Amino acid sequence: MMFGDGYTNHCTKCLWSKHVDIAPGDRLALCGGLMEPIALRLESTGYILIHHCKKCGYEKKNRGAEDDDFEALIELSRRLANKQ
Repeated sequence: MMFGDGYTNHCTKCLWSKHVDIAPGDRLALCGGLMEPIALRLESTGYILIHHCKKCGYEKKNRGAEDDDFEALIELSRRLANKQ
């Protein structure tokens, strides 16, 4: 599992992230927990993934990446729709 390119901070294949930042790009968080994608929002600038840390509970918004796996985004949308 790769975790982004330093800008997106999430894996473009599975959409999971790792809790490494306090402020975007600083890599100062000590937690290091895996962050599950729990929500997907469409905004005027593109889509936003909401991640929830499985270790400490922290939640963070992350901008989607151009190379995010389209099928993973569809599956996340489908999973979220089934929860409602």
